[in-house]
Amino acid sequence: MPHHSRLSAAVLTATVVLSSLLAGCGDDAGDEDLTRQRLDWKDCPSPSQDQGGGGSPSPLPDGDAWQCATMKTPLDWDRPDGETIDLALIRARASGPDSARIGSLVFNFGGPGGSGVTTLPAFGQDYARLRTRYDLVSFDPRGVGRSAPVRCLSDRRLDAYFQRDATPDDGAERAELLESTREFSAACEKNSGEILPHVRTTEAARDMDLMRQVLGDGRLHYFGISYGTELGAVYAHLFPKNVGRAVFDAVVDPTQTSEQGSLGQAEGFQRALDNYAEDCTSKAEDCPVGDTPQDVKDRIARLLKDLDSRPIPGIFPRELTQTAATSGIAQSLYSKEFWEYLTEGLEGAYDGDGRVLMVLSDSLNGRSENGEYSNLTAANTAINCADDKPRYDTAYVQGKLPEFRRASALFGDFLAWGMLGCTDWPVAGAADHPDVRAPGAPPILVIGTTGDPATPYEGARRMADALGKGVGVELTYEGEGHGAYAGESSCVRDAVDRYLLDGTVPAGGTVCS
Repeated sequence: MPHHSRLSAAVLTATVVLSSLLAGCGDDAGDEDLTRQRLDWKDCPSPSQDQGGGGSPSPLPDGDAWQCATMKTPLDWDRPDGETIDLALIRARASGPDSARIGSLVFNFGGPGGSGVTTLPAFGQDYARLRTRYDLVSFDPRGVGRSAPVRCLSDRRLDAYFQRDATPDDGAERAELLESTREFSAACEKNSGEILPHVRTTEAARDMDLMRQVLGDGRLHYFGISYGTELGAVYAHLFPKNVGRAVFDAVVDPTQTSEQGSLGQAEGFQRALDNYAEDCTSKAEDCPVGDTPQDVKDRIARLLKDLDSRPIPGIFPRELTQTAATSGIAQSLYSKEFWEYLTEGLEGAYDGDGRVLMVLSDSLNGRSENGEYSNLTAANTAINCADDKPRYDTAYVQGKLPEFRRASALFGDFLAWGMLGCTDWPVAGAADHPDVRAPGAPPILVIGTTGDPATPYEGARRMADALGKGVGVELTYEGEGHGAYAGESSCVRDAVDRYLLDGTVPAGGTVCS
């Protein structure tokens, strides 16, 4: 479950972890023109712990190797001639003839906090058709993975942090939750204080424009998923004339405050749970976790209530707590492909075995099989708190609980209390919500999925409207999951491919199923 309101594309990075379980500051730039730097592309090393660990990316289906490089960018874009940091990049060269090549297609898979360097090769086959005319490129944004990573708590302390009671029932539990949040923030400041003021989305967007120039592209061709849609929209606002062909999939609502985003996620995850319960009980064979949709949800609610006081064995030596179970259930709702794991996890938990739900929870939180964490949560918190101006206290959250519970009986409390994540953050937030107005930009394809739990469907229309008339072009996918292009709909894939490969913009209001 999201630690903060927009940890919503974790599904892509987390899927890499799930499958295995079931670069600091540089020299002064001086007067160097960073746009003229040359990237030294080499075979990719094994991912660092901050990137999620594991082995080097496997060769592409045609035998080509993934290539990695680092790009220097200013630590502080207000001082572009000052200190620099290194951003980690990865690419797969275009597979088609040079005469057909359009340029680079830059991906951001969201989070914020997900490593593009590890995620792109894990899902590269999904974009094979796009590779016929583009170099596929992704990167670790500032603060993420190998790009001046934000670091906060140790692995051992993160285990305890994710076991804490995140839905307090009394004053003592509220005080404990607030204290754990303060300890997390203090650890981030102690271990990463230099980078924390410089991880805002506006600065990542400026990094992308430098990247565009260093890659040799006149315009930025871009594919953003989840938070990556917000990053792309901020880029379009700052550099409308530099936008090429751009696709936003699983769209963040740019009009909402962090509170409104959390409430929207409560509604979205509840909708996904409703759809799961309906799907399970409508099949010919008996649903093993309930007889009716309401029975499924009632049994889950009883499980979580019991776990609040009596955790069950998880992955030794850890127990499955109420918080871990809620996170695991949420992770399984990101994709319809995960629903079978939810059924398996619930069956086990009802029999006193919390291992599958804990694997799902670990996946969402960036914990590998060997007990090491990526910096997903640290980076997610740092970026969200640098972006989001509101700061909430326990009294405010308590007053909002009835509204969140109406939105979701299961997830409402969890997402409401998650608003404390930035309460004592050492860096002030930039704004209530991002500015994404992009007059003068070319058409941007905006895809919303009706059953998306993490970035609810309604946000796609608001993004299209906010980008401006003639810029945002909305496409609807009537289906489940967080992101449409890599899903089951050939209609969505064909529409995106025609746009990115041939420049054919779909008609606004197109609906795919």
